[in-house]
Amino acid sequence: GAEGSTLMSYFSKNQIEALKPKITFSTLRDLQCPLLQSNELHGKPEESCSTEELFEWLGAVLNQVSLDNKSSSFLSTCCCPQPNTVVEKAFLCTITGFIIPEKIIQLLEQLCCYFGEPKLAYWLTLTVHGFADSPVSWRESEHGFHKGGENLYNFVIFRNLDYWLQMAVGTNDDCPP
Repeated sequence: GAEGSTLMSYFSKNQIEALKPKITFSTLRDLQCPLLQSNELHGKPEESCSTEELFEWLGAVLNQVSLDNKSSSFLSTCCCPQPNTVVEKAFLCTITGFIIPEKIIQLLEQLCCYFGEPKLAYWLTLTVHGFADSPVSWRESEHGFHKGGENLYNFVIFRNLDYWLQMAVGTNDDCPP
């Protein structure tokens, strides 16, 4: 209505424009991936990895950290947890920008549809990072920012549609619900 046109004229008069999220796609080749079992949160020796091992590995992959654990590497001694398997191709889609919760739910639903047809993947993941300087973190709680401003959650969805939900908050934040 009238308020909308007034708001739009304010934005254009002050040279404020809406930015669309930036989307990038990449293919990771011959990626070592941890073996996971949806009913084994703590993992089983020589059968599956734990949620903590996956979370650390996923952070390294998303940040493009080398996982070869060479003794000459000064940057990282991180490696893929055991047991693991080599995946010929893994797809990574990164969306950067402000995304409303309804769009995240829609994306999660679309990812669950991926398993509707026979696929080779046993699991997939969706990670959502909040802004480090966001005024709120979880619910209506003020976002505490000391050093890192951590504010993220990660869904691991399995072929049988079981899922894990992992959450991380900074030291000055309340735990999410």
